[in-house]
Amino acid sequence: MKFLLITSFLVGMALFLSPVVAQNPGQELTSAYSAARPNSRLQTAASQSAGSQPEAFSPPKRISAHASVTKPVDSKATNVASAQTDWSQRAATNSSTSGAPAERDESVFTVRKTVNEVHLVFTVTDKHGHYITDLKQDDFKILDDSKPPKEILSFSSETDLPLQVVLLIDASESVSGRFKFEQEAAIQFLKQTIRRKYDQALVIGFDLTPKVAQDFTDDTEQLLVGIRALRPGSLTAIYDALYFACRDKLLKQPQAGPVRRIIILLSDGNDKASSVTREKAIEMAQRAEVSVYTISTNPAGSGGHGNKTLELIADATGGRSYVPSQITEVTNAFTAIQEELRSQYAVFYKPAAFSTDGHYRTIKVQAQNQKGLRIRSRKGYRSPAEYDGRNP
Repeated sequence: MKFLLITSFLVGMALFLSPVVAQNPGQELTSAYSAARPNSRLQTAASQSAGSQPEAFSPPKRISAHASVTKPVDSKATNVASAQTDWSQRAATNSSTSGAPAERDESVFTVRKTVNEVHLVFTVTDKHGHYITDLKQDDFKILDDSKPPKEILSFSSETDLPLQVVLLIDASESVSGRFKFEQEAAIQFLKQTIRRKYDQALVIGFDLTPKVAQDFTDDTEQLLVGIRALRPGSLTAIYDALYFACRDKLLKQPQAGPVRRIIILLSDGNDKASSVTREKAIEMAQRAEVSVYTISTNPAGSGGHGNKTLELIADATGGRSYVPSQITEVTNAFTAIQEELRSQYAVFYKPAAFSTDGHYRTIKVQAQNQKGLRIRSRKGYRSPAEYDGRNP
């Protein structure tokens, strides 16, 4: 009987204490939490030894949909633009909500031709070099890969298109004697050309590598500061600089509508160190739909090979090559470029027999109703198949 009473008492005490144990798990759960949580002192010491500030168990930060999401580019590229279009902002939002690394998707920032439409800007002059700006669509014949366009979407005389201007200034040792004057001539051009809230310009100096002195802006004061900050350097890599300006800057610069893209290249034309060829640089300029205007900085009577190089680049992209007879005439070249930018035609068309196969397609614009006219446009373009994000 005594045994049964003791057993009943122990069972009753066990039933009485079980809810308390359930509500207060005690040291076992506390020990499990401690094992899962990093030791704060050890974590602090590790963070400080790595050169970073200790962080106290905070959740990962999400990237705002309006944040600028970038990643480093190659060693030759500096100050890469981080402006985003609406669709790039949506991509950043998707990345943040999925917890993906905050790296820029190059396909988001690169403008590609995914439809068969061509934007062509061209200039018409008479035999005396005077601009002709009152011609109509029927006065021209356009041949794309030797065939008339399937459809002309629009045609206009564009005297006031918004500008995206790249000043590409040779800052190598070979032009050091003329560098100061080139800077001042470029400054006067920007003051007279760039209109606030309408045009944009970018300043790049180059020697062995291109260096962005001022990214795209409509603020002429910032542009002037960028030009004055340039200093002569070492060897000349013209093709690398042109390639960089087109691929890493113009192709990634958003467009709200039709714009006139130009590069003004001041150089002696003597490339000594580029890693890309002249043909590759020209092809990238054609892909960016930019006309390259070249201004030779060679002294009068010299620069035969260099001047020829500048002429080939300008001719292939629909620009013009200027060879001042003396350094003071560089200002006149800038004035002539400014006049031409306000005296052009723009046409959008769909080419016939178009195929996205990476084929190089030639462009030719001919005058139909008047003789003696000279028409300048880019010479062609490459269909977009090969630009799939895997190769530049």
